[in-house]
Amino acid sequence: MAGKPKKIRILLTGGGTGGHIYPLVAVARHLSKLIIEAGFDADIRYFGDPANFKFYLEDNDIRIVKIASSKWRRYFDIKNFLDIFKFFWGLIQGLWKIYWFMPQICFSKGGPGALAVIVVSRFYAIPLVIHESDAVPGLTNKYSSKTARVIELAFAGAKGYFKTKAEMHLVGNPVRQEILNAPTDKMVKAEFGFNPDQPVVLVIGGSQGAERLNDFVFENLRAFAQKFQILHQVGPNNFAGYKKEYDFMYGREADLKNRYIFVPYFDKNIGKAYAAADVIVGRGGASTIFEVAALGKPSILIPLPESANNHQVHNAYEYEKAGGGIVIEEENLLVGLLITQIEKILADKNSYASRSQAARNFYIPDSAKMIADDILQLILK
Repeated sequence: MAGKPKKIRILLTGGGTGGHIYPLVAVARHLSKLIIEAGFDADIRYFGDPANFKFYLEDNDIRIVKIASSKWRRYFDIKNFLDIFKFFWGLIQGLWKIYWFMPQICFSKGGPGALAVIVVSRFYAIPLVIHESDAVPGLTNKYSSKTARVIELAFAGAKGYFKTKAEMHLVGNPVRQEILNAPTDKMVKAEFGFNPDQPVVLVIGGSQGAERLNDFVFENLRAFAQKFQILHQVGPNNFAGYKKEYDFMYGREADLKNRYIFVPYFDKNIGKAYAAADVIVGRGGASTIFEVAALGKPSILIPLPESANNHQVHNAYEYEKAGGGIVIEEENLLVGLLITQIEKILADKNSYASRSQAARNFYIPDSAKMIADDILQLILK
């Protein structure tokens, strides 16, 4: 009788936002499949603090090993001093917990909370693969790049920021299967209660929502609703307050009920939300950009001006340069300008098709599989 296959142990780490967790899970799915096909058992665990995305890891059978998360803010904040202690506590936790797991490789998405895990992995000489999803790398990935074996890049422009001998591969950003499986029938609009023959604008501020974007929509809701049907993700932490204000200000306006729908978070309905949209208005996070690109949806990007290293602005302009979207910086955001830009996109069918194709051309298919292939090859060679 053949012996039990050798177990391959892989450590995943990254910040606790959708932009970190969704790509990690996408890569983990492919890794599990490849490892089994190669005749091994897979033991893939997430080390860190997944915050509100614990459910997504658990739904995909990824065991969570809690490590304290810390963050360094590029401005004065008393939390920086508190997080120094959290960082050292994370190191202590990591030294103990990683020792008992001792993976063959660490795959990091970077971001707040991952640094302690990376430092411990480096101490134990665990090979490291990192993925940088932004056009300008974050602090954790800059540090990690010094000892990384392979650096996976979403944006070509990020390559120049790394001073390392590590291999660098342009692989794009992994996109959730729920989005890649999005329906194409325009009748999906009717599932949200919309008229299938009228345009839908999806407003999405990332997995956490975007308060100022929410406020902008709220303050100009009547103007938007006169022109378009609107589907809006406000964010789980913003929903209760937003709903209270909406009910007070617009609750009695029956006309809005069929033209404006807001939710805390789309979760498993995200594919249908994207499919229902004709134009997407969002921030400049890498996840949003590659998701709209994967589906070929024209978009208007309003990057967060306070993002670390101004990475959302760089992401958005690199995408605009490729022809996939239009950038409006927040300081220039006016309701008339945004409505005009949306109408221009919708009015010209040839221009719409051109933007849609440019978006698809920007997207790199099989990103998660390419990263998984690199990780497994590094383990097995």
